[in-house]
Amino acid sequence: MQKLTKTLLCAALLFNLGHTLAADKKPPVNCRYQTEAVLDVAKVISAFPVGFCLLTEGQHQYAAYFDSDHNMTVASRMLDSDKWQFQILPSKIGWDGHNYVTMAVDDNGYLHLAGNMHCVPLIYFRSSKPHDITTFERVKSMTGENEGRCTYPQFMRGAGNSLIFHYRDGSSGKGNEIYNVYNHQFRHWKRLLDKPLTDGRGKMNAYMTGPTLGPDGWFHLGWVWRNTFECETNHDPSYARSRDLIHWETINGKPLPLPITIDSQGTLIDPVPEKGGIINGALKIGFDSSNTAIATYHKFDTNGNTQAYAARFKNGQWDIQQLTNWDYRWEFAGGGSINFDIRLSAIEQHGPGQLALPYSHSKYGSGLLIIDELTLQPIGKEKRPRVYPSEIGKVTSDFPKMQTRTCFDKGITEDPTTRYMLRWESLPRNRDRKPAGALPEPVMLKLYKLVLDTPPE
Repeated sequence: MQKLTKTLLCAALLFNLGHTLAADKKPPVNCRYQTEAVLDVAKVISAFPVGFCLLTEGQHQYAAYFDSDHNMTVASRMLDSDKWQFQILPSKIGWDGHNYVTMAVDDNGYLHLAGNMHCVPLIYFRSSKPHDITTFERVKSMTGENEGRCTYPQFMRGAGNSLIFHYRDGSSGKGNEIYNVYNHQFRHWKRLLDKPLTDGRGKMNAYMTGPTLGPDGWFHLGWVWRNTFECETNHDPSYARSRDLIHWETINGKPLPLPITIDSQGTLIDPVPEKGGIINGALKIGFDSSNTAIATYHKFDTNGNTQAYAARFKNGQWDIQQLTNWDYRWEFAGGGSINFDIRLSAIEQHGPGQLALPYSHSKYGSGLLIIDELTLQPIGKEKRPRVYPSEIGKVTSDFPKMQTRTCFDKGITEDPTTRYMLRWESLPRNRDRKPAGALPEPVMLKLYKLVLDTPPE
C-alpha cells in the first residue's frame, strides 16, 4: 500500500507538472521510470546535434526530425500500432545546431511545424487535414511582417489555452522577440502583441528562458542580454512576469511598458557585466514551497572562477546567494553552438525546508546542490537520483566521441504514469560547422515508452 501511494503521488505530481509547466520539464526527483517498450523510428543525422520533437496528442503520436539525408521529416503513428507513417518536407538542414524542429496540434487537430531556422525567412508548415502528416503544406507567412530573419521558434499555450507562436526576429546582438496568436476558427495568425516583447534597439538581443507557466498561475520569463554573436558578451540576467502574455510587470508588481529594453526599470536581477561569466541558456526559473520564483545562473566570482548563484526577491530587492565554491573558470567565447562545461537546471523542492539544484560540471561531475529554503545557503550535496533507465544514457556506437541525445514528449499522455522519449546519438557540437574527417554513419532514432516505477525509498 505504501509503494502504491508513492507511485500515485508521483503520477499526480507529473500530471500537474504537465498542465502547469512546460510539458518537457523533468519529473520530480523522487520519481523513477522503467522501460516498457522500444520502437525504431528511422535513421537520422549523427554528425552533429540538433533538436528533434516528439508530440503525443491523445492516441496520435508524431516525431519530427532530420533524416539521414538531412531532410526535415515527420513520422506518425497511433499509440496502439508499431507502424510509422512518414512524410518528408521540402526543407533540408546544413550543419547548424540552432536549426531544431518543433511542433504543435491546435484545438481542431491540425498540425503545425516550424524549424530549420537561423536568421532566415520563416519556415512553417501546417496540415490541411487534422492529424494527417501527408497533408502538410508550406505556409510562407503568418502575419507577413518581421519574418525575414527568424530564429528560435516556439509553440506554446497561453492564457485561456490560446495557441501562441514566438520567435526572434533579427540576429544575435540585434534582435526582437515577436509573439503571434492563432485564430482556430479562421485558421490564421495575428500579432498577440502590437510591439515586440523585447527590443535590443539594434545594439543587443534578449535570450529567453520561458515564458513558463508556474504553479502560481503566472507566466515567468527570464532572459540575458547579449551584445554580439560572441557568447562572452552576455550580461544582465533579468526577469518579468505576466498573467496573459500581453500585460507584463516586474517582480514587485509594477507594470512594464512594451517593448522591454535594457533600460526597463525593475527587470534586472543581477548586474552581471559583459564577459562576466554568464551565458545564454544559463538562467533558469524555479520555485520554492510558497511558489516564489527563484532564478539560478552562473557567473564569475571575485576570484574569476565560475560559480552557481540563486536569487529570490525579498524585502524589495533580489537576494543573491553564491551556492558553490568551485576552483574552475569556464572561459567560453566566440560564436556558433558550443559544448557546455557547466549546466544548471531550475531549482526544485527537495524536502521539508530544502531545495535542490541539479547541476553538471566538466570537472566536478553532476549531482544535486542541497539548499536551505529559508536562507538560500548551500547545506550539502547529493547524487542525482536515477530517473530513467541507465541504458538510455549508454553510447552504443563505436565511432569516437559519440554522445547520447534525448527529446522528451511535448504533449500530455492520457495516462500520467506513462512517458515517451526519443533517443539517438551524435557527435558533439562543432560551432555549426561540418566536422573534419570521417563522419559517423546515420543512427537509429528510437522511441522509448517509459512507465512509472516505485519511487526509491
